Amino acid sequence: MKKVLVLGCVVLGMFAVSFSTMAANADALIPGVASFVLPGLGQLLNDETDKAILHFVVGVGIGAVGYGVGWYILPGAWYLVPALYFGWSLYSAYDAYSVAKEQNFRLGFVENGVGFSYQF
Repeated sequence: MKKVLVLGCVVLGMFAVSFSTMAANADALIPGVASFVLPGLGQLLNDETDKAILHFVVGVGIGAVGYGVGWYILPGAWYLVPALYFGWSLYSAYDAYSVAKEQNFRLGFVENGVGFSYQF
């Protein structure tokens, strides 16, 4: 019975450690999700303005040029544009998440409780 109790404590301890590390990295998901919704927004939250502009321009360019080429030059090829945009959004989200995780991105309340503050 003691062995089962010790094993249960070890398993609970492992879950507690994994949950605490997962909660510590949960704030890094915010730029990742933001950049998935709008490529470049996560990079802007990470204070990478040049990279944010690049990601946004490429996302808009995929839509504009892709639909233009697909509509006028290669009819029917515009069906590939959503797949390309989805792939770019995934890459942009991964980039924003990895940079935020590397820089310890944190989001929380300020001391007086009125606004938000972030640090990285």
